[in-house]
Amino acid sequence: MIKVTPAEFTLLVKYIHDISGIALDPGKEYLIETRLSPLLEQLGCKSYTELHQKAKTDPLKAIERKIIDGISTNETYFFRDKSPFDLLQFKLLPDIIDRRTDGGRKPRQVNLRIWSAASSTGQEIYSIAMIIKELGLDPKNYNITLIGTDISDAVIAQASYGKYNKFEATRGLSQGFLNKYFNQDGECWRIKDEVRAMAQFRKINLMESFAALGKFDIIFCRNVAIYFSPETRKNLYQKLCGALEPDGYLIIGSTESLSNDTTLFKPQKYLNSIFYQRSDYSPK
Repeated sequence: MIKVTPAEFTLLVKYIHDISGIALDPGKEYLIETRLSPLLEQLGCKSYTELHQKAKTDPLKAIERKIIDGISTNETYFFRDKSPFDLLQFKLLPDIIDRRTDGGRKPRQVNLRIWSAASSTGQEIYSIAMIIKELGLDPKNYNITLIGTDISDAVIAQASYGKYNKFEATRGLSQGFLNKYFNQDGECWRIKDEVRAMAQFRKINLMESFAALGKFDIIFCRNVAIYFSPETRKNLYQKLCGALEPDGYLIIGSTESLSNDTTLFKPQKYLNSIFYQRSDYSPK
């Protein structure tokens, strides 16, 4: 394995931050070496400096995309941490529906837009889809939009296909949900078409504008901002605030906090879960 020099590490840290927002601290040289060394071999590069030069001069940005795919952390599984999905099922969705229908006194079609802002290979947004199926929300009464986005082309492709190996499929899923919402495909499992069709996937770099996605009632942005610098996190949360409906909800990772990065959101608690609403929102 080719070793990265201190100068190359500094060069690549800045480049990776510029293209993805991911901040690599000193001591993460091993991460560069283990994740990018296969790309060096594939491209015939003798050094990380050469890899950087090829990436910068690639007009199609194919090498840049491969670097992002390599360096991105795609740790995910179905119903990860569980509590956010209990929160969604028993608190957030019922409250939104109650407000939209004035406690059921104004029956009409309810629009629900939910965004998984770092959806990786799709487990989070499909978990949300399964929760919605469990709630029995009739499409005649609910116009539901589920969007999963990620910066990596590779994980977006897998998410769109909805096929998982045995380890991926059984990690976080009960046998009941596996049998109910998946079809076995050889040694793998593929999510049923009726669930897969509920979600759409797009490549989005959270460093850039995502205003074209529109407004959302609920945004999941879990365990992604921890890889960003403080300034990048501040900018991200400002944009997320703008993408959230006035009475919408933001869900971040269980080990994350907004207190040091922004005052645009106020924390709320339900049982053992923390969620956020816009600071300018006042319930009627």
